[in-house]
Amino acid sequence: MSEPDGTALDRLYAVIASRRGSDPAESYSAKLLAGGAPVIAKKLGEETVETIIESLRGDGARVAAESADLLYHLLVLWVAAGVLPEEVWRVLEARSGTSGLAEKAARNS
Repeated sequence: MSEPDGTALDRLYAVIASRRGSDPAESYSAKLLAGGAPVIAKKLGEETVETIIESLRGDGARVAAESADLLYHLLVLWVAAGVLPEEVWRVLEARSGTSGLAEKAARNS
């Protein structure tokens, strides 16, 4: 088995995007997408809280599992919003080498 990397997110995004318009009874991704932003945002919030709880418990395996759920739901949100992974990767690349404090200060000015 090869080492997992960020391309797994690109592949998952493609699968989620392919579910748009599919039967919600047959696909969880299709069900979320059919529910629109309110349904997706609610699930994303729930997964965020669950990830935080597991991090506070110090259970690394559960943090990894909840993080996977969180990333999945974030990708569903991207699909619904029409945001391509490449757009996010470009933003992250543009921030590379910049202090997080400096980047945040630049956004607030």
